[in-house]
Amino acid sequence: MNARTEPSQQEAAPPRPPLIRELLLVAGFFLVYKTGRQLATGHTVEAFRNADRLWDLERAVHLPGEGGVQHLLLHGDGLVRAANTYYATVHFPATLAFLVWLYLRRPAHYVWARRVLTAVTGAALLLHLAFPLAPPRMLAATGLLDTARVYGPSVYGPPQRDQLSNQFAAMPSLHFGWALMVALGLIAVTRSRWRLLWLLHPALTLLVIVGTANHYWLDALAATALLGLALALLPRPGRTAVRLAGGLLPAPRGGEAASRDAVLVGAGR
Repeated sequence: MNARTEPSQQEAAPPRPPLIRELLLVAGFFLVYKTGRQLATGHTVEAFRNADRLWDLERAVHLPGEGGVQHLLLHGDGLVRAANTYYATVHFPATLAFLVWLYLRRPAHYVWARRVLTAVTGAALLLHLAFPLAPPRMLAATGLLDTARVYGPSVYGPPQRDQLSNQFAAMPSLHFGWALMVALGLIAVTRSRWRLLWLLHPALTLLVIVGTANHYWLDALAATALLGLALALLPRPGRTAVRLAGGLLPAPRGGEAASRDAVLVGAGR
């Protein structure tokens, strides 16, 4: 006889963090990050020296050339403009939408994701300060084209007059780090059989940041390492489960476990 039992009580969903506090936290961190990026500006000579060394290192370890990806984008003006648009417009909105959805639908996982993103971004800021790096579009040795400047749209002005961003903060790539966290977070909190398709977001982001000459391969690898460390130190809220009659139910607690076990024993007779 097959029987399916349901938990006698549902675990209470964790309370949603106060909205005003979260808005202040995110806004405050953004201001700190932007201020920190400005502190890293002005290291032009060091940034280009580091870029030369990094480029030589990539060639020494036989990483594929970034130029191969850019060559694919340059097959058509529409394709390269689409890549530039993706770089300019998807990064922040996708991450914000991810956090808003978690806040509304998965409050416990929202807190986890916010902490992970904060840790990764804070560590990236320290690395930007310690290791200023000119992007490949600025390095003549790469032979790469600044696709945003040539084809548009571009989010950067001339480095000497750009007061909104630090263009010598190529490593690690937060474009890739945030995109990878969005994908992994959505895979962790959803159950769709198609959820692995979220990995297309970081995969496409990687092709875009390399093909537009905004980042080196090693920038993405550094972001992946930082994210991996943050995920190891800040594990997501655990949720063990038991398989019952081909389905998954939340693992019971305390007395509920004993009562459910009794029901299952009876059901199997």
